[in-house]
Amino acid sequence: MRISVSSDMDEPVARALLAELRERGHDVRVHGALNPGDDPQWAVCSEAAAREVADGAADQAVVCCWTGTGASIAANKVSGVRAALCTDAYTADGARRWNDANVLALSLRLTSPPLLREILDAWFAASPSDDPEDRRNVERTARLDRARTGT
Repeated sequence: MRISVSSDMDEPVARALLAELRERGHDVRVHGALNPGDDPQWAVCSEAAAREVADGAADQAVVCCWTGTGASIAANKVSGVRAALCTDAYTADGARRWNDANVLALSLRLTSPPLLREILDAWFAASPSDDPEDRRNVERTARLDRARTGT
């Protein structure tokens, strides 16, 4: 899978994220502080990673900042992106299953390497629900997105 990753800071958990994704066999594209010469601002690098998902250059993305909040907000401004800030495995599973999230947002402050692995395990193990109610909710968010962007 092609995964676009952004981080506004060169933190140990961000490096662990890259290593873990590569160890799992993913093709990783890096933005922000972990890619020398990139703009490390959370709004800039999170948008870059999310845009790769929206444009089809990446299958999913993981965006990181100190709290994860700014990264998730910036990613969600990109049309077609459903970013979810996940601080535990249960939330990651639900985000993929019920919300069909395509961007995972993580806190560099709160996420330890063991927790990171649990979140990634849940994220990649889950798949979007086929339940009609869940699909209607995801489609509703897509309509909101289209109305906002005029597409």
